Amino acid sequence: MRRSFSVLLLLGLVLLPALAQDAVKVDPGHYTVLFENDQVRVLVIIYGPHEKSVMHHHPDSVAVFLTDQRARFGLPDGQSEEIEAKAGTALWIPGGNHLPENLSDKPFEVILVELKTK
Repeated sequence: MRRSFSVLLLLGLVLLPALAQDAVKVDPGHYTVLFENDQVRVLVIIYGPHEKSVMHHHPDSVAVFLTDQRARFGLPDGQSEEIEAKAGTALWIPGGNHLPENLSDKPFEVILVELKTK
């Protein structure tokens, strides 16, 4: 019995990244593909005031903030982190799963350049 549980746990850890949801597929109201090739995918991300997404995944990326942003990112382990960014800044975003929420009374726009691995 204990061995079966260990095998199931290991399978869950291996399959979890494969089950991560693509933001464009699960939330097309906020995420639009601007450009894609075999090396990158470029997204435009637009959230209205206080809008929230669903849990989804991005690979390693660079975010370019077109507007000021104050957001909360819910993480799969139940924790969250808040970030603030000024328009015109760029930020490295490590790949992972998150659930974004705009904490501002204003919309925000971001260009996200997702890096593809070969």
